[in-house]
Amino acid sequence: MSGQFPRIQWPDGKDFAFSVFDDPDGQLLPVSERIYGFLGDLGFRTTKAVWMVDPVREPNSPGDTCQDPAFRKHCLKLQEAGFEIGWHHAAAHGSFREETIAALDAFRDCFGAYPSSMANHYNEEAIYWTAERLTGWRRAAYKALSRGKSQRYFGADESSPYFWGDICHERIRYCRNFVFSGPNNLNECPWAPYHDASKPYVQAWFASTEGANCEAYKRHLTEQAQDQVEAEGGLCLMYTHYAHWFMEDGALDQRFMELMQRLSRKNGWFAPVSTILDYVREQRGGLHELTPGERGKLERRWLGEKVFCGTS
Repeated sequence: MSGQFPRIQWPDGKDFAFSVFDDPDGQLLPVSERIYGFLGDLGFRTTKAVWMVDPVREPNSPGDTCQDPAFRKHCLKLQEAGFEIGWHHAAAHGSFREETIAALDAFRDCFGAYPSSMANHYNEEAIYWTAERLTGWRRAAYKALSRGKSQRYFGADESSPYFWGDICHERIRYCRNFVFSGPNNLNECPWAPYHDASKPYVQAWFASTEGANCEAYKRHLTEQAQDQVEAEGGLCLMYTHYAHWFMEDGALDQRFMELMQRLSRKNGWFAPVSTILDYVREQRGGLHELTPGERGKLERRWLGEKVFCGTS
């Protein structure tokens, strides 16, 4: 862990902090009810991202949206119970600027405020995504390694009809960026939450632990990983899609259940992503401004994991 910051003193004598940012790709109401019922009963209060509106063009992913009354009611009940509702763009396809603004307004009207946290979906309006996550030679290396298959995104391109960078900066506090295999995010990205002047349309970025599907989640949240985060007084924000094989034939994956039950018995702070990031920010006396040297170190670390470990 970086010596730049003192060890965080978690609230109420907790030993570490843990949360999940769950992308909605493929998630249907029965799965969401089962997963979040299980998490809630164990005492976890995490972050569930949503799409606000049904597709009006060809979708790039299945999944329920908040336009469905039953799903919207479910999400409101989760919010009332202490879960955070996050942003994954307006819909499961590219949305033009005016569509994004309308969907954000609908989010505010539904949930009482604009979203505090977001994660990019592979929509045209994704902001600073794929190669644009990187700078300098690392961006060029990413493009070369992707053999020209790296899609362009336009959320920060002021000339594009998909541009919404100014709205993102105005309305959303935190955006997920780099994902690592290590369970303690303060090891790989000790500066988070941080502002990066090379990406001015995002207020602050956070890192997370790889758990894109059930197998990856279980592989990176083993007993050893849990004990490491606890011993280091660390922070683990899992990146996942709870629709991706956590439940089969109406039953939750047994190993996933065992790991989460074990984790719940530890003295951890199990709060939503934005709540934890706000606390870290306050403990450090404000938002960290990433230096060019820190940016280079972070980008090299992620690019290496992307190449050799296949992280997201």
